[in-house]
Amino acid sequence: MSLSAIFILDSNGTVLISRDYRGDVKMEVVEEFLPLLNKHEDAGIATPVIHQNGISFAYITCNGLYVISVIKRNANIALTFTFMYKFIQIATQYFDKLEEESIRDNFVILYELLDEIVDFGYPQTTDSKILQTYIFQESYKLKRASSVPAVVTNVVSWRPEGIKYRRNELFIDVVESVNLSINSKGAILLNEVCGCVKMKVHLSGMPQLRLGLSEKVLLAINSHELGQDPTSFEDVKFHQCVQLSRISDKNIYFIPPDGDFELMSYRTSTDIKPLISVKSRVVQNSSSRIEYLVKVAAHFKTTSTANSVEVTLPVCQDVDSPVFKTSLGLATYAPEKSAVVWRIKYFPGGTENFMNAQFKLSSIKGEEKPDKTPIQVKFMIPYFTVSGLQIKFMKVIEKSNYKALTWVRYTTQNGEYLVSFN
Repeated sequence: MSLSAIFILDSNGTVLISRDYRGDVKMEVVEEFLPLLNKHEDAGIATPVIHQNGISFAYITCNGLYVISVIKRNANIALTFTFMYKFIQIATQYFDKLEEESIRDNFVILYELLDEIVDFGYPQTTDSKILQTYIFQESYKLKRASSVPAVVTNVVSWRPEGIKYRRNELFIDVVESVNLSINSKGAILLNEVCGCVKMKVHLSGMPQLRLGLSEKVLLAINSHELGQDPTSFEDVKFHQCVQLSRISDKNIYFIPPDGDFELMSYRTSTDIKPLISVKSRVVQNSSSRIEYLVKVAAHFKTTSTANSVEVTLPVCQDVDSPVFKTSLGLATYAPEKSAVVWRIKYFPGGTENFMNAQFKLSSIKGEEKPDKTPIQVKFMIPYFTVSGLQIKFMKVIEKSNYKALTWVRYTTQNGEYLVSFN
């Protein structure tokens, strides 16, 4: 990637911040951007990159602002957009929100950041934790260390030297979110799991970590398939600290950043039965009464329990006088949502529960039809993963030869979990 310049414009096209990195384009070229964008929009063309006279404008919008990278040479456009989103993330961590007012109040810091994270059009240090060690904010004024910290020039740029803890330990969280969509005929439109391995590291020195994952997971990462297993791992991404060349020997090697970070993320497409199924029926007993019948069943192993299960059932807007019957949990009417919220604190695997909600109709409109808004389900299942990913071991190697405690936790939770009325 090689940027010629970067600009931040307000919604009217006024330049708030600009930085010329290579001197190969005129800074007035940005005046062509908004007219070109309007021309494309009028023609019904939606594109994140606009070309004009050998110059490309790659842009993203953020809180009414345009963040624009001007490119004259052939560049990796995916890396360009990754850089721009990373810049927004850094700015957000400095002053909460990147908007016109925060830019005007903090333009000194923004210019310093743009100078630090890009050199002659090439990205450099983009780790906000490192940047905050020598570029920091106090009363909108920048104070900077007299010299560049060693971490910037160190081979391990994401971890400074000299870290010490009285108690050496690390925490590993495997979190999977289930996205499910089922239509009114019971057909599954979407059934996928988005997972990540998060870590909190409190280790002294410069430790080398060796993490062992389930063999089938590493096989999937290396071969992009799992043979006969119905679950396949896709879109696997690792933190920059991971030594990718050594993954093939069934271990993951890395020198971790200090504190919280995401070691890896992944997505799996699965054809297994939904963890929690929902069947619903609407019965109108008369022109003035309506009844909702709901059955939920847990299709995970009986040794697991779903916690904080919440089923949100949309109902007609003109209902009143609710009467509920549940086999487990508590159902309440939320008129501001036009919905019934059924909460179950503990839902054991392999069981099913029922809820009956009866309402009076405040106005007679003939036969009521089920709301097109789907039923939403929330849940959290500890000590359980859908993908089968498991942490087999974690070995910490450090020259002082200290012993570190390792804590591992597994959690499966809902993502966008939607079930239409049957």
